[in-house]
Amino acid sequence: MALLRLLSKTSLIPYKPHHIISSAAFSTSFLITKTPKKFRKKRKKKESPRTKSVQTQPNLIHQFENILLRDAHFRFLTKTKEYLSKQPEQVLRLDDAGKFHQQLGFPRGRKVLKSILRHPLIFQTYRHSDDKMWFGFTDFMDELLREERDIADKSERQRVDVVRKLLMMSVNKRIPLSTIYHNRLLFGIPEDFRDRIANYPDYFRVVVENDGKRILELVNWDDSLAVSALEREFLGDEEKVKKAFRFPVKHGRKLELELEDERKLNLLNTLPLVSPYSDGSKLDVWTLEAEKYRVGIVHELLSLTLEKRANIHNIVEFKDEFSLTKHTYQMLLNQPRTFYLAGTQMNWCVFLKDGYGEDGELVHKDPQVVFNEKLYKHADMQESELDCRNEVGV
Repeated sequence: MALLRLLSKTSLIPYKPHHIISSAAFSTSFLITKTPKKFRKKRKKKESPRTKSVQTQPNLIHQFENILLRDAHFRFLTKTKEYLSKQPEQVLRLDDAGKFHQQLGFPRGRKVLKSILRHPLIFQTYRHSDDKMWFGFTDFMDELLREERDIADKSERQRVDVVRKLLMMSVNKRIPLSTIYHNRLLFGIPEDFRDRIANYPDYFRVVVENDGKRILELVNWDDSLAVSALEREFLGDEEKVKKAFRFPVKHGRKLELELEDERKLNLLNTLPLVSPYSDGSKLDVWTLEAEKYRVGIVHELLSLTLEKRANIHNIVEFKDEFSLTKHTYQMLLNQPRTFYLAGTQMNWCVFLKDGYGEDGELVHKDPQVVFNEKLYKHADMQESELDCRNEVGV
């Protein structure tokens, strides 16, 4: 009976062939299914427009890029010079200076004293009667500032014509006074130009709008000023102007044009030029004429500047007045024969190439530019160097 009961129990157990193995019998968790992090190929991060250069290595023009490096080197000098010049006594308490890192052009979180000591011929520190440290200009710098004021007085009429031409290029022949003031250094316009324009009622009129904004308006149009630098150059060297810009004609490859034939075909688009003193606001934004007008506007704007160049923030401030679009950056990149864009994609500077020689020096230097170069030279000198130069009569 016991044998029968044993057989009945075992008969209920299903038969499993010995060669079939259950998958649940083993674990595969020990297998590595992913590449360890340390062996993974690192993806190259996409460079930010804030740091990515406009130009690639083969197209770099180092003379222009070096000018931007010079600007960065003297940022504290130029910004502090402007800020101190507007102070009542042209001095600032050292403890307060740390709060104005943006106005004075030194890195946030740094000690302003370190920047002051870099330019001993320009700035000096002293202890006031209130037992606080202050800083201001040296006697040597005061002499330089008097020299700069003389340049402003002698160049006044020329600066007036620059402002007149800017107004003549603008859409409604009017530009906010604040826009001109913010960009005054670009054109060599003096700090007190808002007082000086009162001496020229035949040229300018100041209008105060309902919101309190002061607008500078053109009083009289002058045909003799309504001639662009490009038009004057065209009279002297027609072929050079023809090659200045490139507005290619779209054509199929089947035409199999020779290079000379293609150049002649493209000239149909290039000429005639559109004057920046015409009313560009009436042009259809996406037409060839409108693009030629905008290219001409930027060319003329740069030709009016002291150093034949402008930063993005300068151009943006005139965007509405000169009917420029958000595609200005790409438009300028498409004209490498005339313009060179330096710096980064987010903070670029456009140069008028014809304004510079092969050595990277300006072809024609305004007296203000000559003064600025003199200031930079002395800013990097130590007092002992100046004494030596004075002894030898340099």
